[in-house]
Amino acid sequence: MEDKQALRGRMRKLRRETEAALPAETRALLFKRPPARIAELAPEGSVVGIYDAVKPEAPTRSYARWFHENGRRVALPWFASREAPMEFRVWVDPFDESLLERDPFGAFQPRADAEPAEPGLVFVPLLAFTAEGDRLGQGGGHYDRWYAAHPLVPAIGLAWDGQRVDSIPHEDHDHRLDAVITPTRLYEST
Repeated sequence: MEDKQALRGRMRKLRRETEAALPAETRALLFKRPPARIAELAPEGSVVGIYDAVKPEAPTRSYARWFHENGRRVALPWFASREAPMEFRVWVDPFDESLLERDPFGAFQPRADAEPAEPGLVFVPLLAFTAEGDRLGQGGGHYDRWYAAHPLVPAIGLAWDGQRVDSIPHEDHDHRLDAVITPTRLYEST
């Protein structure tokens, strides 16, 4: 089995190539609203944690806006520093990018004065996944550590179809995904 570092390098390249090969018109049609079974996991009034995707990740802004428009509060990961544990803070209006600032890794996060939040459903970034729910992340361990303290919160991945692999090296601290959404399919873990 390929080790995690080698798999990360191969999957970063594949993800870039997959996203780049999609015509802009096609990309604009994908990931507009969550599948009904996933949306039902977040009842109205609940908090949904979602990352703000960077190219070439599967886009997340339309999901954030859909949840916001349909009565859920949206929260993004928030980091005080590169070494600090991941928290979530409310993004009160996912149509207003001025409410965001760059995190220590260069992605967008809510400003430091944003309200802390405890999501009941979290969308998790990934480089690769298996149909059984194993996930390969960037290697920082932020989500795995957050999930160690919140093991009952459903974890949902968003990915391009080509990010599915047959196996991923699994360690005891790795948190499995409950589902993965791709442009063509919903994989639900058993």
